[in-house]
Amino acid sequence: MPYTTLFVDLDDTLYPSESGVWDAIGERIDRYIQERLHVPADEVVALRERLYHTYGTTLRGLVATRGIDAQDYLEYVHDVPLQQMLRPDPRLRPLLTRYPLRKVILTNADTAHARRVLAVLDLEGVFDQIIDVMAVSPYCKPMPEAYRKALDLAGEPDPARCIFVDDAVHNLKPAGELGMFTIRVGGPIANHCCHASIASLHELAPILDPLIFRQERA
Repeated sequence: MPYTTLFVDLDDTLYPSESGVWDAIGERIDRYIQERLHVPADEVVALRERLYHTYGTTLRGLVATRGIDAQDYLEYVHDVPLQQMLRPDPRLRPLLTRYPLRKVILTNADTAHARRVLAVLDLEGVFDQIIDVMAVSPYCKPMPEAYRKALDLAGEPDPARCIFVDDAVHNLKPAGELGMFTIRVGGPIANHCCHASIASLHELAPILDPLIFRQERA
């Protein structure tokens, strides 16, 4: 069965996790909780952990338990200096565009942040679509419903025709259980989370070439 769609996570997948972007976003999340919700600083970490493990993301947990405005939260926490932390990687654009698949960003961030990241990385125009956390609401990765909604939004209802690339084990496992071919970036295969693993996107070709170009010759 030919593959039609390549779903790619955004943060810590399109760029190295050591860039500091997620640390900066995490600091903004802490500040939001302290400043907007008036939670004492020494209670923030425990609250974030509880919300993350219960609801999948801090955002979803704060919406459910505190009734926050999701868009206001997303704008606040993603207000980080990307240009100081990220640089274009000239190898990524030709690597990604060589595959004749529909390419979709699937992220628990918002579209505005995704567009800024793509611009800084010089990857504008590479992806056909951005499916963000608002688009799959009230769900989010790693909830199976989020992937089903993403499939509908991407116009490919059959998960077996899709490839999903992400850095997080907990995001990859449910996608694989739905039938997607899953690839972990930045770490080994853990707890049967995925079909393949690579240290960075630069190692994508040995995984994708047999899957994509073999189907073209068939």
